[in-house]
Amino acid sequence: MKRFKKIIGITFLILFAGICIAFVLNYPKLTILTGYSAKHMNSSVFIANRTLEFTDLNDNNFAPVDLADDEVNLKNKTSVASVFGLKERKAIYREGLGSVLIDDDFDENTPVLIPHRTKTETRLPYPYGELEQKDTVFTTVDYDKVNKTVASIFDSNGEYIKKTRAVLVLYKDQIIAEKYIDGLDKDSKLLGWSMTKSVLSTVYGVLQKQGAINIHDKAPVSEWQNDARKEITINNLLQMNCGLEWDEDYGSISDVTKMLYVDRDMTIPQIHKKAIYKPNEYWYYSSGVSNLLSGILRKQFKNYQEYLDYPYREFIDKIGMNSMLIETDMTGNYVGSSYAWATVRDWGKFGLLYLHKGNWNGEQIFESSWVDYVTTPSPTSEGDYGGHFWLNAGGFYPDAPRDMFSANGFQGQRVFIIPSKDLVIVRFGLIGDAGVDFNTFLKDMVDSIE
Repeated sequence: MKRFKKIIGITFLILFAGICIAFVLNYPKLTILTGYSAKHMNSSVFIANRTLEFTDLNDNNFAPVDLADDEVNLKNKTSVASVFGLKERKAIYREGLGSVLIDDDFDENTPVLIPHRTKTETRLPYPYGELEQKDTVFTTVDYDKVNKTVASIFDSNGEYIKKTRAVLVLYKDQIIAEKYIDGLDKDSKLLGWSMTKSVLSTVYGVLQKQGAINIHDKAPVSEWQNDARKEITINNLLQMNCGLEWDEDYGSISDVTKMLYVDRDMTIPQIHKKAIYKPNEYWYYSSGVSNLLSGILRKQFKNYQEYLDYPYREFIDKIGMNSMLIETDMTGNYVGSSYAWATVRDWGKFGLLYLHKGNWNGEQIFESSWVDYVTTPSPTSEGDYGGHFWLNAGGFYPDAPRDMFSANGFQGQRVFIIPSKDLVIVRFGLIGDAGVDFNTFLKDMVDSIE
């Protein structure tokens, strides 16, 4: 009996030691975990107008984020998250700028500038106006197959595998299918995550059209002027082919998680990374590059207000994406890597702008050649990536058209643009390729149109 008790005691000590070691090793990660929870909770409640309960059940319900406890102050528009009372993080909402995760040195009372927005009523039906579309029936569309294909990407019979939240299908500028889960509708704002990168790229396209920038110029980064990095161009950054060191790992304390959930100025981290390849030698996806581009964008304007206004005035509000909001970091930079919100229909307008090569109801927002640029495969990307857009040139989705390109975001956010079929497909969800057979979905959708 004594020997048995001794074994039990040793086993308990080993387990306790293991728990302690695991806690010590993972304790620093709590900063990232609680930061994610506080930030996303604040955005969901105050940008998307959802409740704390809905967000906990639907957005922050995956491990390990579901370990965090959140509190929301509706009056002050703040949210706080912690894990068992540890590593408390706070996010605040600022009208026009969205939600921002703050640190102890941030002064919440400092006045801030906000973007000037313009909403023009055209009295036209969607997508060129605020009115509902008139019923249009295309003889080239198999509507039964379209509806079955849309239904196939949603969970049914109590499943929780595909986790699709919304789908919009646009053919020849007309909505031919639209579906949402319970709790969301056409007025719900959804986070595009890295689809924001394609929005940022579009702003560069507008600048290029206006002659305000040449993307083939060397990147204006003073810290690079005395070493090999001075050869990096804006084009290299847009194509993710600059050769700079970066760790895009969301499951650890990495460059990207520290940037999004610790750093005050998200445009800086990539600047201080060393070159491990020459430009065009190695393709590597980096959210740090996108936020560096946001910082370079800011330098193009005489003052901060112009930087804030430009994307909305020259592009977003011009095409009626009035629901879109791009959030800023603590120092006021647009988080061009990750934080644009809009309704599914407004994301659909974004796809249509590219389908029509930059022309919006007669007005050229960017040159048609910009579409050629963003859909030209980046060297060494194996045909998968262009100018901050994903491509199917290399056949990543083998049964989808090769001319398809897309804005992609974390958890399977997608705006697919298929010029050969005059088709735009928007999908929002909580999981990507790991849970959804996009290849079959796209194939069936394309096959439903003659």
